[in-house]
Amino acid sequence: MVFSSVHEVDPWNSCLNTPLQEEDKEIYDIIQKEKYRQFSGLELIASENFTSLAVMEANGSPLTNKYSEGLPGARYYGGNEYIDQVENLCRQRALQAFHLNPEEWGVNVQSYSGSTANFSALTALIHPHDRLMGLDLPSGGHLTHGWQTSKKKISTSSIYFESMPYQVNKETGIVDYDQLEKNASIFRPKLIICGGSAYVQDWDYARLRKIADQHGAYLLADIAHISGLVASSEANNPFELCDVVTTTTHKTLRGPRAGLIFFRRKRDDDLENRVNNAVFPSCQGGPHNNTIAAIAVCLKQVATPEFRQYAKQVRANAKALANALIERGYKLVTDGTANHMILWDLKPLKLTGSKVEKICDMVNITINKNSIHGDVNMVSPGGVRIGTPALTSRSFKEEDFLKVSEFLHRAVQIALRVQEKAGSKMMKDFVMACQDVEEISTLKNEVEIFATGFPMPGFDPSNITPTEA
Repeated sequence: MVFSSVHEVDPWNSCLNTPLQEEDKEIYDIIQKEKYRQFSGLELIASENFTSLAVMEANGSPLTNKYSEGLPGARYYGGNEYIDQVENLCRQRALQAFHLNPEEWGVNVQSYSGSTANFSALTALIHPHDRLMGLDLPSGGHLTHGWQTSKKKISTSSIYFESMPYQVNKETGIVDYDQLEKNASIFRPKLIICGGSAYVQDWDYARLRKIADQHGAYLLADIAHISGLVASSEANNPFELCDVVTTTTHKTLRGPRAGLIFFRRKRDDDLENRVNNAVFPSCQGGPHNNTIAAIAVCLKQVATPEFRQYAKQVRANAKALANALIERGYKLVTDGTANHMILWDLKPLKLTGSKVEKICDMVNITINKNSIHGDVNMVSPGGVRIGTPALTSRSFKEEDFLKVSEFLHRAVQIALRVQEKAGSKMMKDFVMACQDVEEISTLKNEVEIFATGFPMPGFDPSNITPTEA
């Protein structure tokens, strides 16, 4: 079919088909700089990954134009026949990716992020002021699992619900299930949340199920960090014993930035309707259809043998990096890792995670400061969190992570010398002391040469030059 334009474009609509480079050079240039930053650096933040070109194309598609409040077949707007197909395909692929029987499990794919997915799940499962227990933030938990301080309720999960954290054993760094069971017998929660954002060991779902059943509590697994490992059988399976499972889609799952909520169907408490109603209309409006399409593309990839190989390599790389740092005499929480990340305890060096993060930023290595159990200052915590998913997406293998460990070692040694030069523990003095340190520029150049030797997922870096960036 051939279409010919009858009407000319009105002047006030002339911008609508102009490429970004012409329409907004300022934003275009910033995006080019960010693309080069990603290509020329070592991305080691455990919650980040590089998604595929196909996912990006779906995420940037005209599906963003459509409003679709409600579920497939029950929308509040017309014109959703193709959107329904996209969302149904995404739901089908989500169950397939995690090897779930559609008669036993359902999934809502509309959550905008992991945090909104978690709050929707809490809304579905318990009432305001009901009691929940989640892993303490300094122990590796997440803000949305009930985090609060002695002075302030930080997350909506603690503002609207009564929260009591459980913790890791201070000696081993592993969840103290015995103490959790004792505290649960006193607190009597309606919900127990397992999962974390900086927990490097696997979860004992059978033990957690037993504790939850003692109080008639729901068990929710937030597998945001490890969902790609779970789908690939590289981590324990929470679906065997949990009532609800939530996840983000952009970490080890390697998709766009969004969230999923899985729920058991064969129950007498109608979790399906409760979860769906919690997402919309309770917590959100219309779904982001472009992102749902991108999730569907990602989940198709997750179900492949190639993705399982990727997930296996993610774990192998994390283990190689952990062992290399231990061999250099550094302390890691739990003395290693069982998943995709390591938690590096810098307190024996009398360094803060914020200072090491700052030095790493200066040399094109991206990590994040992170609390270690026992920390009280979340702004200047005692460790850093390091993950392998993103660089594994760039085809890094174990031997490449040995080089990464060398770069990290050198960055920490620079941080120690700069801190001594600064003469104080203040960050502003530390930053000032970094000026004109030749080792920083030398290491940055070496990192850039090393990083740009690897392929870049999602976009072609050949048309980006350092001068443009």
